[in-house]
Amino acid sequence: MKARELYQTPPELAGQRLDQVLAVLLPDFSRSRLQAWIRDGRVTVDGAPAAASSRLRGGEQIGVQQPEVNAEPTAPAEAIALDIVHQDADLLVVNKPAGLVVHPGAGNPAGTLMNALLYHDPRLAELPRAGIVHRLDKDTTGLLLVARTLPAHKRLVELLAAREVHREYLALVQGQIIAGGTVDAPIGRHRTDRTRMAVGAGGRQAITHYRVAQRFAHHTLLRVMLETGRTHQIRVHLASIGHAVVGDPAYGRLRLPPGASADCQAALAAFRRQALHAARLQLPHPIDGRPLTFEAPLPADMAQLLQVLAGDSDPAGA
Repeated sequence: MKARELYQTPPELAGQRLDQVLAVLLPDFSRSRLQAWIRDGRVTVDGAPAAASSRLRGGEQIGVQQPEVNAEPTAPAEAIALDIVHQDADLLVVNKPAGLVVHPGAGNPAGTLMNALLYHDPRLAELPRAGIVHRLDKDTTGLLLVARTLPAHKRLVELLAAREVHREYLALVQGQIIAGGTVDAPIGRHRTDRTRMAVGAGGRQAITHYRVAQRFAHHTLLRVMLETGRTHQIRVHLASIGHAVVGDPAYGRLRLPPGASADCQAALAAFRRQALHAARLQLPHPIDGRPLTFEAPLPADMAQLLQVLAGDSDPAGA
């Protein structure tokens, strides 16, 4: 068991809450992690347990017993190929292919992005979720951020919470959309199917912006910008306005436009995943703050589908 580390409350932090003081004394750890340590009794003030909301007078002795870092990775390392878009000492940016699950879980104990990352950099075992700070659905392709150090992890979590990570997706949807817009509708668990999400009054705030990138005879390619990051947000929001993502097995259904060519109908029927791609990321570097922009080209299957649809479109409406 790790020894309890002792700190003294600086006079200039007098009057602050315990969790606020710890955030200053231990800047490499996120506020949520520090609060969890307090709840678990790992933090004492003058030898006694204290609540996160406790106000400190200054000069108190704060004891912190950090959890042991698991010597074994949380998941086995596996030699799975990674498409690395960017890599430095603090940050990885990965272009995830379709079919790759991000985290191990029920039904997917191995063969995930996390397993691949632990093989690429075994030190990631010391970070929460091997440094993964957000996720993409199994069959959504595109860019994912991965922290390589605790300070970078803490900062990336803060940037995401402050909505300073700008994420742009390309989504092929059913039907024609004339102009861009915004969906501002709360999202929560579906009342009867707990594996799905739904728009509903009891959900959490969710905001999705979209604009038209290309029109086809019976479909529209959208550029989608997330203001929040709820589970399945883009898929749920676009389905809620009557324009489900093509190929979405949970929130749409296969629609073969009767006026489309045989090639178009065959291509749509063969596309068995949501046509959704995380195409662009913009953020300040988590350590030095320099502006970063990353882009990932469309995966081959989605690019081929768009090519078929373009051959079936009215050029005047493109």
